[in-house]
Amino acid sequence: MSVSPHAERNGTTMPAAHLRHSVRALVLDEQQRVLLCRCVLPEAVVWIAPGGGIEEGETPRAALRREVREEVGLAVEGTPPHVWHQEIVAPGHAEGYDGVINDYFLVRTRAFRPHGALSEAELAAENLAGFRWWRLDEIEGYRGPDFFGPSGMAALLSALLTGGVPDRPVLVGP
Repeated sequence: MSVSPHAERNGTTMPAAHLRHSVRALVLDEQQRVLLCRCVLPEAVVWIAPGGGIEEGETPRAALRREVREEVGLAVEGTPPHVWHQEIVAPGHAEGYDGVINDYFLVRTRAFRPHGALSEAELAAENLAGFRWWRLDEIEGYRGPDFFGPSGMAALLSALLTGGVPDRPVLVGP
């Protein structure tokens, strides 16, 4: 998905970045733990919210339901609130794109053992190598080699847990 066919910069029309539009679920259980996927990339390991790309003709919430069911086996019900918005323009960040737009939705549920419709091989093809429920204090205190995406995950989660659902999606960094 492109943001627009062209963008203006200093009075010159330039081609717009070709960005992949994705959705992610901030899955929180009754203990306020967040479910994250371990994403193994060549350059780093990043813990991210389950989700993925919006397919042609699909609404963001329909994509969210499909992705969460495929990856972790949760049936998302109702209309999850849109809480965060992220845009990363970085060629190579998403294969075949100039970057990505991630829209994050809050999904509250009871704790469950993640096991989606995708096989281990299909998950590995998407660079996913496991799931874990994280408490906020565990993310804040983590000193290992892995990263959390988006950056500032602990502060963002803390604000969400203490302040509730924002009136408008919060813009988040990479």
